[in-house]
Amino acid sequence: MPKVIRKTAFALTASLALLTTACTGQSSSGADDDASKETTINFWHAWSAPSETKAVNALIAGFEKAHPNIHVNVVANMTDDKINQALRSGGDKAPDVISSFTTNNVGKFCSSGALVDLNPFFKKAGIDPDATFPKAMNEYTQFDGNRCTVPLLGDAYGLYYNKTAFKKAGIANPPKTWSEFEADAKKLTISDGDGYKQLGFMPDYHGWETTTEHYFAQFSPTYFGKDGKSSLATDPAFTAGFTLQKKLVDELGGFQKLEKYRSKLGDEWGPKHPFHTGQVAMQLDGEWRLGMALDAKPGFEIGVAPLPVPDDQASQYGKGYITGTIAGIAANRKKQNAAWELVKYMTTDTDAVVGFANDIHNVPSTLAALKSPKLKYDPRFKTFLDIAANPDSTTTPASINGGQYLVTIQQLGYDYESGKVKGLTSGLESTAKQIDTDIAQAK
Repeated sequence: MPKVIRKTAFALTASLALLTTACTGQSSSGADDDASKETTINFWHAWSAPSETKAVNALIAGFEKAHPNIHVNVVANMTDDKINQALRSGGDKAPDVISSFTTNNVGKFCSSGALVDLNPFFKKAGIDPDATFPKAMNEYTQFDGNRCTVPLLGDAYGLYYNKTAFKKAGIANPPKTWSEFEADAKKLTISDGDGYKQLGFMPDYHGWETTTEHYFAQFSPTYFGKDGKSSLATDPAFTAGFTLQKKLVDELGGFQKLEKYRSKLGDEWGPKHPFHTGQVAMQLDGEWRLGMALDAKPGFEIGVAPLPVPDDQASQYGKGYITGTIAGIAANRKKQNAAWELVKYMTTDTDAVVGFANDIHNVPSTLAALKSPKLKYDPRFKTFLDIAANPDSTTTPASINGGQYLVTIQQLGYDYESGKVKGLTSGLESTAKQIDTDIAQAK
């Protein structure tokens, strides 16, 4: 399975500043190019591994076969920095269509006018995005009524668990609620002096994919109120999420002991990832972990399940955090109708989406593709397909300053788990004020 780049708040780069001053074009379907005539467009994407670029090229070949008059120049391994610079400066080689791993930048892409609003294109094509894309994906590709991006495959987060360790500990099934998870994590933890022979779960926020947004998704939080202000200090979901994580840290050995153990473990993308090696029995992670874990040939059976939910939300078990790759059309380009034909094909043609998902090993990004019999996957992968299709699954909303508010929340997480912040209530209040200030300054 190809390595997938994480779409976390920490993907923010200096490129955000470029978006603020990006050249803006007509953010409507007012483009007047004739997509039925012979033309060439440029497509920039971020995939870089040989297997990934091969998959992208196969996707484009399918498009060119269906649209023989539209030729596509494909440029791979384009970071958001490079994409944003090109969107700002233009030129013959600049992209007509872009794709990015950074969903946190959607608010910037839309509010700056760097990418066109695709709503008029969808309407003209007779495609209803609400009926086409999973709810969470539909949400993270727009900002303030502007749908300047569209989903292009997705990521879903779930729970990986060591079935062999579970059996040895007398645990029959994966936990469905956080109280069950807490009990299992303690039962699976085997101490060894000042360390561990086996840790049930690494709860620390520095622990690979255990970020605040991934934890909190299971509590279905509302990040912003109708007035646009942060709900961090008023929505009880955040208090519950922070409290759960801190309780896990304290019960599994304390912050210092956990951090000392974590510092000796393998990195996230290598074969020595602690879940692969059996040093950690449960892992919060995305769908790509399954292939990576199997490639590492672990000495145990891998189980996959949705992440637990709060005990009072047991009926919503099966939901999870959703994010993914996005695609859009440059606003300062003249071939927007031809560009739309490419975007429409890549993101709404069921067979194209399924074929690309099979090749990249990501989650399909349309409801039809999620149910397609042409999908090829390990039976355990279906867990992520179900999470993606689940209407209770959540994502993090777009913001005018990108994912800065997530970085701010994550910092509170670091300070609270380490004991630097003693009072959670006051910490939530001060963090909410900081988020509001940052957003106000970005407008």
